[in-house]
Amino acid sequence: MIRLGLRLTLGGGRESVVRLVITTVAVAIGAGLLLVTLAAMNAISAQNTRSAWLGTGTAAAPGGPGNAGARAGQPGSAAAWWLSSADQFDGQIIYRVDVAATGPGAPVPPGISHLPGPGQFYASPALARLLATTPAAELGDRYPGRQAGTIGTQALPSPDSLVIVIGRPAAQLARAPAATKVTSIQTVPGSFGIGHSPADLTWILGIAAVALLFPVLILIATATRLAATRREQRFAAMRLAGATPAQISVISAVEASCAAVAGAAIGFGLFFLLRPALLHVSFTGQPFTSADLSLSLADIMLVAVGVPAASAVAARLALRRVQISPLGVSRRVTPPAPRAWRVIPLLAGIGDLAYFTAAGRPGSSNGQIRAYLPGFFLIMLGLIIAGPWLTMAGSRLLAHRASRPGTLIAGRRLSDNPRVAFRAISGLIIALFVTSVSVAVITASLDAQRPSSGTTASDTLVDHFYAVAPAQSAGSVPVASVPVLPAAVLARLRAIPGVRGITVVHTDPLTTFGTGPSPLHLTGLASCAQLSGTPVLGRCKTGAGAATVTVNVAVKLGGPSQSSVVRPATISASRLQQLPVQAVVVATNGSITTIERARTILQAASPYLAPPVTIGAGNPVSLQTIADLQHMTDVVITVSLVIAGCSLAVSVAGGLTERKRPFSLLRLTGVPLSVLRRAVVLESAVPLVMTAVVSAGGGFLAAWLFLRSELNLSLRPPGAEYYATTAAGLVVSLAVIAATLPLLSRITGPETARNE
Repeated sequence: MIRLGLRLTLGGGRESVVRLVITTVAVAIGAGLLLVTLAAMNAISAQNTRSAWLGTGTAAAPGGPGNAGARAGQPGSAAAWWLSSADQFDGQIIYRVDVAATGPGAPVPPGISHLPGPGQFYASPALARLLATTPAAELGDRYPGRQAGTIGTQALPSPDSLVIVIGRPAAQLARAPAATKVTSIQTVPGSFGIGHSPADLTWILGIAAVALLFPVLILIATATRLAATRREQRFAAMRLAGATPAQISVISAVEASCAAVAGAAIGFGLFFLLRPALLHVSFTGQPFTSADLSLSLADIMLVAVGVPAASAVAARLALRRVQISPLGVSRRVTPPAPRAWRVIPLLAGIGDLAYFTAAGRPGSSNGQIRAYLPGFFLIMLGLIIAGPWLTMAGSRLLAHRASRPGTLIAGRRLSDNPRVAFRAISGLIIALFVTSVSVAVITASLDAQRPSSGTTASDTLVDHFYAVAPAQSAGSVPVASVPVLPAAVLARLRAIPGVRGITVVHTDPLTTFGTGPSPLHLTGLASCAQLSGTPVLGRCKTGAGAATVTVNVAVKLGGPSQSSVVRPATISASRLQQLPVQAVVVATNGSITTIERARTILQAASPYLAPPVTIGAGNPVSLQTIADLQHMTDVVITVSLVIAGCSLAVSVAGGLTERKRPFSLLRLTGVPLSVLRRAVVLESAVPLVMTAVVSAGGGFLAAWLFLRSELNLSLRPPGAEYYATTAAGLVVSLAVIAATLPLLSRITGPETARNE
C-alpha cells in the first residue's frame, strides 16, 4: 500500500502534482518559521547566559550577595569587592562593574585575563569605540585611568553591548554602600544586567512560543488538508472497489507525509539560507552572533519528525467520513450546526485570569507562570473552538439581511459549513489576539515609566547621593552618603553651556523611612531660589524661603506638575547648608552634550553610588526589559501575520478548487461571475471581521486582567500604531482573498460541470 500511495501521489496527473507542490511549499514555510522561532529562543537564552556574570554580588542573584549559593564560575582562593551599576549615555545602557581584589587568586570575570588594578579598566569593543569617538568631558572622564584591554565576546551578550570593568583600590571600594565581597562569578542568569531572570526569560520565551505555535500549526494543518474534498472522492471510490479503512489510512498518510517530509527538508534549507539575514533582525534589541542562532538535537527532531507526524494526523482526520462510510462522500448532507458550548474554553481562559485578579497573584515567579500561561493558552484555544459558532451567527445575520444574490449565496454557504469558513481565517484571529495583548501590556508598562510633568522632565538630570546595600531589603536600614557637596562640583555644573538651573536637595530630619543611624529620607528640603531654576520639582509659595520636595518619586513617576505648589519647609533656607545632601537636580536645555557632561561631572563626584538619570528616563534596566519585550512582540506580530497570510492564501485557493463544480453549475444557470466573486469575498470577510472584533476584545480583556493582577496597572488605550497594524492586517487579508479571484474564471468553465 505504501508503493501504491507513492504512485498515486507522484504519478496522479497534473492535479496531484500541483496539490503536492502547493502543500510542500506551505509546509516548508511553516517549518522554516518554526525553526527560526526555535533558533531565536536558543539565541536569547545564550545571550542571557553570557550576561549572567553581570549579576554577581546583587541581591537578586542566586545565592544573594557574595553568591554563596551561586553556581561557581572561576572561583578564586581570595575574595574580591564587587559593585554593579547601570550607567547611561545618549539613551544607551552601559553596564559597569567596579572591582577590587583582596589578594592573589581573586575570582576573575569571563572575557578578561585578570582583574584590572586601580587606574585600569577593561571595555567591550563597542564601548572602546564609543570612548574613542566621544569627548572625554561627556563620557571618558567617568572612568579614570587607562584601558588595559577589551572584554572578550564570551562575556558579551551582543557585539554591540556596552560593558566596562573598572579597577578600584580595595580600601575605597570596601566603603562603598552597595559593594559586596564575592568569592565566585555568577553563572546563572539573574534579574540584573543585560539579560533577564530565569522567570522573566521563561515568560518571554513561553509567550512567544505559544503565540507562534498556533499560527504555524494552523498553516501546516491547512496545507495538509488542501483539496480534501477531491481526495475524499478518490478514496471513497477505492473503498467501494474493496479497499479497507486501514489501507486508505496508509495511502492518505503516505500522501500527506510525502509533502510534509519534502516541506520539512526545504524548511531546513530556508532556515540555513536566511540565517545570515536573521543576525540583523532585532529580536531583543541586541543583535545575535552566528553561533547564537543554533538548533539543538531536540529542535531538529521536533521539526523533522513532528511536522510529518502532524501532517499525517491532519490528513487522517480530514478523511474521517471516508473511514465511516464511502457513501458519506457522495451523499453530502449539511453538517450539524456548531453549538454554544464552544465558547466554554474561551470563558474558562477568561475566568482563569479573572480568578487571580480577585484572589491575588501567586507569590513565586514559577507559580505566576503556571497561573497565567494556561489562561492565555485557553483563550487562544477557545478562539479557535468558538470561531465556527461565531461564524455561524454572522452567516445567519448576513443571510437574514441579504438584499443581493451574492450576499445570499455567501450567507447560505457560510451557515452550511461555518467550520470550513472559519478555518481559513483562524491564523489571523490568533495573530490579532497576540497583537492586542502585547500592545496593551507594553503600552501600560511604558505609561507607568513615562513622566507626568511635561517635556522638561526628560531634560532634567537627578543624582541621588544615597544608596542601599544589596544585602538590605525593603524596610531594612538604608545607607546615607554625602554630608557635604563640594562647591567645585556645583561650579563646574553651572559652567556647562545649556544648564538652566541647579537645585541641591537636603535631607529632611523630620521625615524618614526605616530605622537606624542612617535612614533613607523619602522627602527632602530645597531652597526656593534654586527651585525656580528646576520647575519640574514644583514651585514655592510666595514669600517662602525653603520647601519640601520628593525627588525620589520624581525619578520614577515624573513628580508633580510644574504648576503645583510644594509645601513650605519648617526651617529657613540658611539652615539647609547644615544638612546632608540627598540629591542634586540639574535642569538643562535638552542637549545630549549638556546632559552627558553634567552626568559625567556628577558621576565622577560620587563614583560608588547609583549613576545619575534623567527624570524621563526612569529605571534603565526596567526600560531595557520593556524594550526587549517590545522587540520580541514586534517580531512575533510580524511573523504571526506572515504565517496567517500564508494560511489564508492556501485555504482560499484550496476552497475555490474544491467548489469549482458548484460554481461552474451556477455560471451555467446564468449567475454572473461578479456575483460569484462577491460571494467568495463575503464568505471570507464576514467571519474575518466578526471574529477579529471578538479576538481584539478578548485580547484587551485578557491584558486588563493580567495588568491588574500581576502588575497592578490600568489598561491604557493603544496608540495609532496598533490601529494601523490591525487595519494593515485586515487590508492585506482582503488583498489575499482578492488575489485568488482570477482563479474563479478559469476553474468555473463549462467543461468543469460536465459529467463523465
